[in-house]
Parts: sequence; C-alpha cells; structure tokens
Amino acid sequence: MKKFFETLKNCWRIEDLRQRILITILFVAIYRFGSFVVLPGINPAMLEQLQSQTSGGLMSLLDMFSGGAFSNASIFALGIMPYISASIVMQLLAVAVPYFQKMQREGESGRKKISWYTRVLTVGILLFQAPSYLINLKMQAYGALSSGIDWSVFMFTATIILAAGSMFVLWLGERITDKGIGNGISLIIMIGIIARLPQAFIQEVTSRFTAITGGGLVMFIVELLILYAVVCAAILLVQGTRRIPVQYAKRIVGNKQYGGARQYIPLKLFAANVMPIIFAQALMFIPLTIVQYSTEASNDFLRSLMDHTSFLYNAVFAALIIAFTYFYTAITLNPTQMAEDMKRNNGFIPGIKPGKDTADFIETIMSRLTFPGSIFIAFIAIMPALAGLLNVQDAFAQFFGGTSLLILVGVVIDTLQQIESHLMMRHYDGLLNSGHVRNSRA
Repeated sequence: MKKFFETLKNCWRIEDLRQRILITILFVAIYRFGSFVVLPGINPAMLEQLQSQTSGGLMSLLDMFSGGAFSNASIFALGIMPYISASIVMQLLAVAVPYFQKMQREGESGRKKISWYTRVLTVGILLFQAPSYLINLKMQAYGALSSGIDWSVFMFTATIILAAGSMFVLWLGERITDKGIGNGISLIIMIGIIARLPQAFIQEVTSRFTAITGGGLVMFIVELLILYAVVCAAILLVQGTRRIPVQYAKRIVGNKQYGGARQYIPLKLFAANVMPIIFAQALMFIPLTIVQYSTEASNDFLRSLMDHTSFLYNAVFAALIIAFTYFYTAITLNPTQMAEDMKRNNGFIPGIKPGKDTADFIETIMSRLTFPGSIFIAFIAIMPALAGLLNVQDAFAQFFGGTSLLILVGVVIDTLQQIESHLMMRHYDGLLNSGHVRNSRA
C-alpha cells in the first residue's frame, strides 16, 4: 500500500504526466455527463419500459458498452460501437481488397486515408442505426415523446443528434489518445462498462444476503474466488498476445533442442485476441432485428437466441468464436509473408532454414495453437452464462467473462504500461525499484 501511494506521488510530481491524467479525467467526466443528457423532446420519466428492456438479454450488453446511455435515451445512446464496427470492416477490407492493401502500405498518408474512410463508414452506420434506435424507443417507451412534437420532425432531428453525439464521443477518445493516457477509444468503452459495476455489485450482495436461496456469505465468497480465477485467465489471454519465444515454439512442434540467447518469432499465442468474440457478438445481435418481423411460431426459437443465458445461444456463440478464430488468424497471419520479411531483415529462427522451411515451421505452430486458443477464448466468452447457473445476478455476471472482462483487463494493463513508461523516462519510484531522487544522489 505504501508503494502504491508513493507511485501516486511520483505521478503527480511529473508535470507532463499530471496534465495527461487531469485531461483524461476531464474528458471522461464530459463523456459521463453526456450519458445522462436526454434527447430533446423525450420525457425521462417515461423511460421505465426501455430501461426494463435493457436490464437483461442482449440489450443489456448494448447498454453496458454505452455506459447506460442507451437506456437513458441519451445523446450518446449509440456510443462508440458504430466506430468499432466500421474499424472492423476496414480492417477486413485492408486484408481482402487490393486497393486498401496498397493504401495500408503507403505509410502515414495511407493510414490517414483509411482513417477518413472509417469515419465516413461510421457516419453511414450511424444514419442506419439511429432511426432503428428511435423506432425501438417509440415502441418501448410509448408516450415518452412530449406532446405537440411531430414524429417525423423528431426522427430527423434526433437522428442528427445521435450521429453527432457518437462522433463527439469519437473526438473525445482521440483527444484522450493525443493529450491523455492510453488508447482513448478503449478507455471510453472501459469507463462505460465499469460504470455499472458498483450497482451490479450492490445488487449481487443484496440478493445473496436477503434471498432465501441466496446462499449467504459462503456463496458470495465462492463467487469472488471464481471471479478472481477468471480475471487471471483474462490476464493470461491478454499477455498471450505477445511474441512467442523460440524455445517454446520448438517444444510445440516436438523439437526440444535449442541453444543460444533468448529469441522470439513474429507469432503470438492468441493472435486473434478478442476479435472473434466481437465478430461473433455482432452476428448474435441479428435476432434482435429479425424477431420484430417473425411469426409467433418462430419467436420461441429466436427468443432463445436472444437469451444469452440459454444453452442454444451459448452453443452457437462458442461455435462462432471458434470459427472466427480460425478465420481471423488465417486472414491476418501469412506464414510465407512472415518468413520473407524475416529473411529480408536478416532474421532467422535458429536451426530452421530461411524461406519455405521457416514458413512451414510458423504454419505448424499456428495450426497447433489455434484450436486450444479458440477453445480458451470461447470458454472466457460463455463464462457469464456459467455464472448464471450459480444464481449470480445478470448485471454482475457480465463481469465474469466475455468481451467486457477482456476489455477491462486489456485497458487497465495498457494504461498502467503508459504510466510506467512516463515513470521510467524520469527514473521515478513507483512500479520500478529505483527512483529519481535516489539516482540523483548517487
């Protein structure tokens, strides 16, 4: 604890780091304030049904990623997710379409063009999602629209406001990246997720100690232990995105002979990271739109796909994650290209001939790592449903796994690394063993 407070003091002593922290806090506060600013023309007192709709099922995930702005009918209701969707599409285009491949190889100018296309695509997605959100708002919160306001006029103005609100959130994220600490987009998503943690924690404690079948203190301690284990697994997944040491790679392919200094190959243990979960989650949202136009006979099947605690939902979700892990790994990692890049840069794997042998070696490692990696990612993704089997409240169960937990762990680690780099540059005490004052006295 003493070291923690000493780290805070060192962060405050560094003027540049202090300014970045204060700017980050300011922009995050602006984002949280905007999450409670209701769309003009909406009566907040009439949103109980919308908030009830987003208290469970897939809608609760949408509300979580927006920090509650979705259920508040806020100007930030659509959040940053349209930009994330556009970024995923552009990333796939950069792999599959030669025009975007060439643009990606153009360096800084190419990245600026891709960024511009991403923003244009984001606006297009917003202009489609905003009317859909408003139609759902009209259905779920009938009477929330103030009297005397024409619906068509409200639809037009509210669509512009929602689109502008999401683009403003994107601007806040970019300013946090430039002037603050860490990746601003990821930090905004993390803040939206963690904003619901205190309320979810209180609900879980209350349910455990008041309900007859709650289980009391013992079950609550078991929950915390399971949560701790899952967090450790998520940290392992995030840390597993780093490069693989050569000696470990050779053990994977059955060659235990290794000599020389510690070297790495340009391959990661969990190369796909959380992208398969994001892709699979995007597909699982499709029933939300289909169910409105389906017949009553088919609603039972579709509703089971909308219930993230059902066996059918989690079986399909896990299968999609495994399939997308193979797909994303195949389109993002090219063993032949990696081998050529290593040879061009005078790099090599000890004991492996450059060229085709190196490509075959990397491909063998990829094939043997992808399946267990996909199983591990799928297990993390369905942990909220498994937590529900222990009667964990739905809001609190979302923190037991899935994209939310991986985002929280990844952003926290990234932010700590950013702070660590500032401390190291100035040789201050904190996460390091040596300090600025100590070195200056030596």
